[in-house]
Amino acid sequence: MAILNDVKYALRQLRKSPGFTAVATLTLAICIAANIVIFAVTDAILIRTLPFPEADRLVIAYHNYPGAGVEHQACSLTSYYEWREAIAAFESTSAVQTGSVVIGNINGRAPERVFCEYVTPDFFDTLAVKPAFGRFFTEEETDPANSSVVLLTDAFWRSRYNADPDVLGRSVQVEGRVVTIVGILKPDFRYLSSRAKLFFPLASSPQNRGPYQRHNTSVQVIAHLAPGASLATAQAQIDALNAQQMADEPRLTKLLEGTGFHTKLYPLHADHVRSVRPVLILLQGGALFLLLIGGVNLVNLLLVRASGRNKEFSVRRALGASRRRIASTILIETTMFAGIGGIIGLGMGAAGVFMLSVLGTAELPLGARVAFNYRVITAALCGSLLVGIAFAVPVIGFHFRRHLAPALHTEGRGGTVGRAAQGLRNVFVVTQITMAFLLLTGAGLLGVSLKRVLSVNPGFRPEHVLTGHIGLPSAGYGDEAARLAFVERLLGELRALPGVTSAAVSTVVPFTGQDNNQVIVAEGVVPQPGDSLRAHFHCATSGDFWQTLGIPLRQGRLLEEADKYRDERVCVVDEVFARRYWPNDDPVGYRVTKGPVFDETKAFRIVGIVGQIKQDKLEENALGAVYFPYRYDAIGNIYVIIRSSLASAVIASSVREAVHNLDPEIPFDDIRTMQARIDSTLIQRRSPALLSAIFATVALLLTAIGTYGVVAYVVTQRSREIGVRMALGALPHQVLVQYFWVGAKLLFFGLAIGVPCAWLIGRVMKNFLFGVGAIHAGVLVITVSIMILVVLLACLIPARRAAKTDPMEALRYE
Repeated sequence: MAILNDVKYALRQLRKSPGFTAVATLTLAICIAANIVIFAVTDAILIRTLPFPEADRLVIAYHNYPGAGVEHQACSLTSYYEWREAIAAFESTSAVQTGSVVIGNINGRAPERVFCEYVTPDFFDTLAVKPAFGRFFTEEETDPANSSVVLLTDAFWRSRYNADPDVLGRSVQVEGRVVTIVGILKPDFRYLSSRAKLFFPLASSPQNRGPYQRHNTSVQVIAHLAPGASLATAQAQIDALNAQQMADEPRLTKLLEGTGFHTKLYPLHADHVRSVRPVLILLQGGALFLLLIGGVNLVNLLLVRASGRNKEFSVRRALGASRRRIASTILIETTMFAGIGGIIGLGMGAAGVFMLSVLGTAELPLGARVAFNYRVITAALCGSLLVGIAFAVPVIGFHFRRHLAPALHTEGRGGTVGRAAQGLRNVFVVTQITMAFLLLTGAGLLGVSLKRVLSVNPGFRPEHVLTGHIGLPSAGYGDEAARLAFVERLLGELRALPGVTSAAVSTVVPFTGQDNNQVIVAEGVVPQPGDSLRAHFHCATSGDFWQTLGIPLRQGRLLEEADKYRDERVCVVDEVFARRYWPNDDPVGYRVTKGPVFDETKAFRIVGIVGQIKQDKLEENALGAVYFPYRYDAIGNIYVIIRSSLASAVIASSVREAVHNLDPEIPFDDIRTMQARIDSTLIQRRSPALLSAIFATVALLLTAIGTYGVVAYVVTQRSREIGVRMALGALPHQVLVQYFWVGAKLLFFGLAIGVPCAWLIGRVMKNFLFGVGAIHAGVLVITVSIMILVVLLACLIPARRAAKTDPMEALRYE
């Protein structure tokens, strides 16, 4: 009953102070909403475990060749087959390879390209999942002759077959061949961030699993640790196996000399999100800083309000109210407005999570799991409750420190405030200024870093360039001659399109996220002691590749159409590759080959040097690149590159029609401008910079309000003193300077603490920044200037009010 009475009393008090209630709940709602938005992402990506049984025992392996400049590289089928027999710490071992296929007409739908995964039979056992119905793959189906089977995801089964339960055993045309449906996966199954709709057996022949294919890095190897085995145990076993294999294969050891080859195991979840972990922790820290700033602001408001209600609580204590009852009243009141702020924050947070989805959170690792769900709601409400309890502590302490008699004798208007309470409020304001300064500095560093990244020249001209993907099915295009003929006809059609100035095809285009690096050996170049073979980017092109992308020619000539009729193999390299192998010589005329050993029969002669371009990210360090004619690597997956004066939508439609006219069974997909591809790689920089700027702006506003509140309260409490001083001859500007100085001192202490802390924050952020050190003079000057301007403007209003005090009005109640 007593609690119910306290709740009613708290509601009356909140209604009596609508201004305070509105400011307090809105401030808290904004701060909680910011934390909700970031926590929804952090929870989905970093905190929640993968949706597999014993997910913490799943590990992934990578080959590393630091001496060759290649690290965190995929493994090989050879390693998979060796490890599943030799590594006792692995209860189950599997391999997976991502790809895409063209599926034929299903229930009247036109052929289309869909993402898929090629997996070994033990893949699903490793993840400990079961099919919804049907079965998984068998060991016999890893033989290429028996691999014409497929598993459907639940979404694909429902969208293409209307959830028909009799779909098992049916045939579907994939890449021109007929495969049989053997199973359907459960609705909740998704492998990491895979967009696969179909799963096929990862088929291979024994000849593709020999020792010299051990470093043909093409598959991810996933394992489930055996009961009682640790990550360290598995790592030790793999290290021992690598050492044994190197000793048994001296020729292979010689080739790997200087590369520093080793295999590294990582927890699957931690590895998958490693690229976004620093930025999410950074943003969550910024959101918590914002909550602290808002909390400090509200504590100041509560202490100001407590000073005005001190006589009320003193009277209640004099009439017999216990300390416990007083504390209960205050606690209920603070938790009520915190709860109201939390509920409003939930609504704002839900909108924020939706806005983040528009910004592209689905593109982040596990980003598809980001949602406004019960976990986020529970965390927000529990957080609001804890905030309400935290707010009550300083208010309860303020009231319990004061004695009854002085409180009862103090006048309600203009009474002087205790030094301890005022000192506490000053400490809170200094804390606000410091944290706002840190948020503003962090936002500035992120902004400068983003600007530096955007100013990086990609090495080509992305404007007016459209790209798209074509996958040639094995049926009809199973041999090299058929693929070459198709590409030649396609280029002819593309060049004839209105508005097209140049066109080309390539096995890879920049900023598609494809890792197309391979060891390439230069003729006559012997690695120096401590050096090793190096992996370089390579691709096969046809048509006006460099002209279309706008890559400059530095020396020699480009590949020509006539090269495909010559017997001599020729290639083009970029300036980074040329500088590495021939720093003091002319590279034109020298030869290179793919692979660790120079092969005279497969050597390509360099005929030209082109400019360096960025392949994956603007901030990447170039590995060097080699471009071969398409005829020597005529694979079925190619990219179309078109420079046109027309709008991208118009030219895309024309290209799609041209491809359809050549072969209606071939889809033209992944259609994007080159600028859009570049922009998509910047989401992990743009979003943090934008969010941190929003956090810093809100923090500045809260800091201004907090500083204003403290100075205004001091002016109110000292109104009699001001009146007496002015009656005795003090000039208005002297009073203004005195109270202006109150805020200036708080600003000085806040900046004195904030500057060294900003350096520490910069050190923490260093790995995320590009071209910016832990401290940046320009950011520091601008941040300090903004803080001075905002805080001093906040002080100016109450200081001017003090300077305009009417002595007669101030002394009327004396």
